[in-house]
Amino acid sequence: MSPAEGGEPLIEREVHGLRAEIDRDLCVGFGDCIEEAPLAFDLDEEGVAVFTGPERSSREIFLKACESCPVDAITVWEDGEVIVPPDAGG
Repeated sequence: MSPAEGGEPLIEREVHGLRAEIDRDLCVGFGDCIEEAPLAFDLDEEGVAVFTGPERSSREIFLKACESCPVDAITVWEDGEVIVPPDAGG
């Protein structure tokens, strides 16, 4: 188990020129991100989403998966601006 998957509240990755972050405290394990991008996400033993290989999904599929989170536990930045969730940037 990596340290990020061992209870750290935030898991961050750089992928497709974006910075993406999963907030483990917000994730409730619905798995919508996994349905959209099964190569990019999975649930860990605690039932919380983790990155498994986001670079294996296209940018479009990855962003759709991030946007699918019903509790906005996934945040994505592009050039310092929040693009997911769409209403978080302003």
